[in-house]
Amino acid sequence: MNQKHDIQTLDDIKLLVNNFYDAIRSNELLGPIFNGIIQDRWPTHLEKMYNFWQTVLLGEHTYFGSPFPPHARLPIQQLHFDTWLTTWHQTIDLNFEGKTADEAKWRGDKMATMFLSKINYYQGNNKTPLV
Repeated sequence: MNQKHDIQTLDDIKLLVNNFYDAIRSNELLGPIFNGIIQDRWPTHLEKMYNFWQTVLLGEHTYFGSPFPPHARLPIQQLHFDTWLTTWHQTIDLNFEGKTADEAKWRGDKMATMFLSKINYYQGNNKTPLV
C-alpha cells in the first residue's frame, strides 16, 4: 500500500482535482449540474481548477479571476454543498495527509459556507454579483 503524503506539487493538485471531479461528474446529485453547465469544456475547467488550487494551497499565483460569479445563479442549496464537501474531504483523505491536506479541507469548508451565503443573498434579492 502506498503511504500518503501531503499536497506539495502541481502534480498533487492535478491528482486531487482530477479525482475529485471524476467523483463529482458521476454523483447523481451534482453530476447533472456540473455536466450540464460545463458540457464539453471539462479540460478548460480542470485547468482553471488546477490554477485555482495551486494558487490557494501552494502560493504559486497561476489563477486570476473571481471564482464566485459563475456560481451565483446555479440551482443549488445546502444539500449540494454538503455533498460537494463530503466528496472533497473524501478525495483528500483517500490521497493525502498533512498540513496542506488539512488546509485544503478547511478552505473547502470556508468556500462552501461563503458561496452558499452569497448564492442565497443574490437569489433572494434578484441581484447580480460584481465580476
